[in-house]
Amino acid sequence: MRPALDQLHKAFESRIRLGIMSMLAANESVDFTSLKLHLDLTDGNLASHLKALEKEGFIQVEKTFVGRKPNTEYRITYEGRSAFDHHLQALESLIKKHIQT
Repeated sequence: MRPALDQLHKAFESRIRLGIMSMLAANESVDFTSLKLHLDLTDGNLASHLKALEKEGFIQVEKTFVGRKPNTEYRITYEGRSAFDHHLQALESLIKKHIQT
């Protein structure tokens, strides 16, 4: 079995990406503005992290219009949920290992 640190996924090392994935794991979908407000980020900072997660295939983007106003919604993909769950399990294993020692 690999050490817990080796099982952590690099895509989730950023606290921002960890926050994004946490919000998406807990909700069916989250819009850009909600992510921005809850994580206290600038548009550009959030957009760059979302793009990285989309490139990994961990999130899905849906652009629509609400009236005449554009709305961008994000959802976690099956691959994203699986990778995020694995990352959380590795964190939990790491914590438990250090509590027991």
